[in-house]
Amino acid sequence: MRYLFPSDYMADPSAHVFGDRLYIYPSHDRESGIPENDNGDHFDMQDYHVLCLDDPDQPEARDLGKILDVKDIPWAGRQLWDNDVVEKNGRYYLIYCVKDKTDTFHLGVAVSERPEGPFIPLPDPIRGSYSIDPCAFKDEDDEVYVYFGGIWGGQLQRYRDNRSLENAHLPEGAEPALPGRVVRMTADVTQFAEEPRPVIITDDEGNPLRADDPHRFFEASWMHKYNATYYFSYSTGDSHLLCYATSDSPYGPFRFRGELLQPVVGWTTHHSIVQWRGRWFLFHHDSVPSGGRTWLRSVKVAELQYEPDGTLHLKE
Repeated sequence: MRYLFPSDYMADPSAHVFGDRLYIYPSHDRESGIPENDNGDHFDMQDYHVLCLDDPDQPEARDLGKILDVKDIPWAGRQLWDNDVVEKNGRYYLIYCVKDKTDTFHLGVAVSERPEGPFIPLPDPIRGSYSIDPCAFKDEDDEVYVYFGGIWGGQLQRYRDNRSLENAHLPEGAEPALPGRVVRMTADVTQFAEEPRPVIITDDEGNPLRADDPHRFFEASWMHKYNATYYFSYSTGDSHLLCYATSDSPYGPFRFRGELLQPVVGWTTHHSIVQWRGRWFLFHHDSVPSGGRTWLRSVKVAELQYEPDGTLHLKE
């Protein structure tokens, strides 16, 4: 594994290949002076940059500059957290999450003619959106799906059946774990085309993972496809694992398959998985360069390998 951008703190790397270049869309950590708490207020990011690699073995990524600032989003309040970018019909759509002026997280869309931006935000959030950590996945039929959701500071526990709860509920013990969400986007990639659906992760017997299972979903959804199989990977949050599950449908249910990454220094393991020039790569972050400060993270990359049975692991 190697650090890709040691000159600044970047986290939550979403990697995509556009043309022959690999682009990384991270969040941009900073030292805001806000005390650390379970709501994540100390993650007070204000803008996005885009990094790029021209070769898989390039030692460090290049910063192509700022692509969006929180002050340019009309409805935004604070905390410009994770984002992702998808291309459709020659345009590039940045799906991001930020708190509105009432401190409620929603998803938004910004558009560009180029993968390196800049991106122009639409004037309002996506209708019916909530929570954090969007992953934008374009399937082979050009349909775009967004996977999203995060617990605790990500506010997913405040919703049930896509409706806000009067009192938040976080399942415990033997209850089924709180699932992430998936939704198909409209053809112009600006709104939800349907009601978001739960992303159910099951054990080998088809039972949803329990809330006390260390492999249950917490945040940081990612979707990729390999040999017609959908691979849903995610962070388990306070058990600090990066796991994956598979399905024959983008909606799931997804059967738990294993752990991809053991706990890293820092709170969680936000990541992306991408194929580039015949090789598979895992982009993620940790807090080693900042001395373990969870709100100051650095982007890393490692190579992945598939086995004939479809299992996935770090390449030795």
